[in-house]
This record gives sequence, structure tokens and C-alpha cells, in this order.
Amino acid sequence: MKKTLAIVLALVMLLSVGAALAQSTVTFSWWGGDARHEATQKAVEAFMAKNPDITVVPEYSAWSGWEDKMGQRFASNSAPDVNQINWNWITAFSADGSKFVDLNTLSDIIDLSQFSKTGLDACTVAGKLQGIPVSMTGRILYWNQSTYEKAGLAVPTSYAELLAAGPIFQEKLGEDYYPLVLGTYDRAILMVYYLESVFGKDWVVDNKLNYTAEEIQKGFEFIAEMEANHVIPTMQKLTGDGADSLDKNVNWMEGKYAGIFEWDSAAGKFQKALNEGQTFVVGDYFRDFGEFQGGFAKVSMAFAISETAADKVAAAKLINFLLNDEEGIEILESQRGIPLSKKAFDYASGNNLLDPIVSEANAKVLSWVNYNLDPKFESNELKAEETGVYAEAMNSLSYGVVDVAGATEILMEGINRVLGE
Repeated sequence: MKKTLAIVLALVMLLSVGAALAQSTVTFSWWGGDARHEATQKAVEAFMAKNPDITVVPEYSAWSGWEDKMGQRFASNSAPDVNQINWNWITAFSADGSKFVDLNTLSDIIDLSQFSKTGLDACTVAGKLQGIPVSMTGRILYWNQSTYEKAGLAVPTSYAELLAAGPIFQEKLGEDYYPLVLGTYDRAILMVYYLESVFGKDWVVDNKLNYTAEEIQKGFEFIAEMEANHVIPTMQKLTGDGADSLDKNVNWMEGKYAGIFEWDSAAGKFQKALNEGQTFVVGDYFRDFGEFQGGFAKVSMAFAISETAADKVAAAKLINFLLNDEEGIEILESQRGIPLSKKAFDYASGNNLLDPIVSEANAKVLSWVNYNLDPKFESNELKAEETGVYAEAMNSLSYGVVDVAGATEILMEGINRVLGE
């Protein structure tokens, strides 16, 4: 009888412990390349080991099609609990503050003191802190030094050198080799950097396009000049490659495309994608674009909690672990760029955890760029890969459907429409 009672009491105690450790499930979404996927999954496993009462269900993919998918989920209130978001998603999907939790209400869990006021302010819309900024980022040139050496050239440090490299690549290496490769969105950003360098003013001011048709036409002439001089492949050539993204393009992997213009935080996936025996280096901004230092930096991405999350405290614990906990910091390193969290930056720097390429690129970006990025610049209506305004203008010019004046008209009409919405 006593033995039976002891067993019953033991079962009751086990049930009580089980109830105390009742599982809370947090869904977590992000996009990225393979290196980010691997590191984030490892960090999630470490978090669950440290928090056995919380189960994290990951959901991740490459960028292609991701924004459209997530936009639909935010609209239908079916988004995951914790989301890696682009900075502009806050204004695009939650301008009224309805989709994301005000993280000020969870400041006892997420250490907000680690983040700059500038970063937090950039993620505050409708009076709510709707995201925690992970890093600051900007675009910069990267080069495959091995291919340039194959062509008998050093990597370019000026636009004049880049322009001269096109015919040399064509003659010495063949028709399939190009000094630089740019998709439609890359072209749009580089064109704005170029125009800011020439004219010395922000692209958009007070929700209005700040450039005339004549000025923008000069930007399209710049893009056309690179195509005409075999500096960049035409959009027809690039589309024919059949790759979802440049890092998965065989011509990038093999070194036939010897340069990219990308976010500093994206360096890892492009370097990792290269076949063995190739040297990947950070480039310099071109001073001969113009008399000004064109370009902008932005909050590269943020972590946000959906208002629909069942356990917002558990979601906040996950975010704080990823951004402020030494174990999470050590695993993630610089997979989402150079950390904005002071604790993360100091710990990662002191323990040699930061990718030297990403660190070099980020330092060059933040010491160079001077202009402001309008949140609507990255709206999906403008930057969607196949249907966006940038794609329409750049494809139409590259395929010869319109001239630079026609491309300018397409771009201006589309931007003005989006700004007016």
C-alpha cells in the first residue's frame, strides 16, 4: 500500500513539473542564404536548450518571393510570431501600428539600452517601437580579384577604370566575362548613388521625388553606358542565366561575373558561393562619379513580434537571446551584418567573431554615405523583381523597348504614383 502511494505521489509530482514546464511555441521566420540559415538554426537550438519550456518553429527561405508571401500573411493576420523584417515593412504593413507589438512594453525582457536612439527611432512608427534594429547597412562594390588578374587588371578604384575594363574582359577572357553584374534593383540603387554623387541631394524629400526628368535621364545614360561598353551584361543575358539570385548564378560562381554591388551584410553568401581558388575583396566608392559622396545607409533589417503572437514574452526572450545574449551572439557572428547592439558588437569584436570582409565593407559604407533613404524606396510596388517599377524601367531600356527618355518617364510615373499612395 505504501509503495503504491509513493508511486502515485511520484506521478503527481511529475505531472506538476510537466505543467510548470508547459511548452510555449514560438514561430520564427527569416530569409537569407545558406550560411544565415545554418547559423540561425544553430542559435534557435541553443535558445531552446536554455529555455526548455519554449519550442521555436523556424520558417525560412531565400529572398525571392519572400516579401510578397509575408505581405499576404501580415494582411491576413497569419504571420509567424517573430519575424525578421525589412525596415520599410513597418511603414508598408503596419503604418498604423496594428501588426507589430510595441517593444517598449517588453523592455524588461529585451535590453533596449544596447541600441542607438537613431536605430530605435528609425523603427518607431505610429508611436510604437515596432522592431529592434539588427544592423545598419548600405550598398558597396565587391570584386572577384582573381578574374581581374586573369584579365591583367587590378580591381577598379574609379568609374573610368571600370568602364575601360569592359572591352578588355571581352577581348582577353571572352564574351561571357563581365567586370560587373547588376540586376534591375541593383541598377536602380547604383543609379541613385551615382545621381546623388553628381547632384548632391536626397532622392526623395517630403514624400516628393527630388530630381527632374533631365537629371534622372543622366542616370539612365550612365546605366546604358555600362551596357554599351561590356561592363555589365544585358538583362536579356542575365535573365537567360536562369538563376533565382546572383549568388546562385553559375557565372558568378565561376568568376565570369567579376563584380557585384550589394549590401555589406550580404558579403558572406556571395563569397561562399564562389568556386574554390577565387579571391573576393571589398571595393571602394568611385570618387569620379561626381563631387559629392552619394549613397545611403539604412537599418538593414529588424526583428518584430506580431500582434497575433500568443506568447509575446517568449517571443521577446528569443529576440533578446539572438541580439544580446553572448551565446546567441557567438553563433550568429555577422550573418545579419555588423551588430548594432553595443553588447553584441563589443563581444563579437573582442572574440574575433566578425567576418573581416563584412566588417571592412560596413566601415567603408558608414564612413562614406551621406544621404537619406526614403522608406518607400523599397516598397514592393517599386522593387519587385518581375513586376516592379524599377524592373519595368530597367528591362525596357536594356531590351531596347524604350530609350533613356522613355525609361525616365516609366520610372518617374511609377515613383510619383507610389509616393502619392
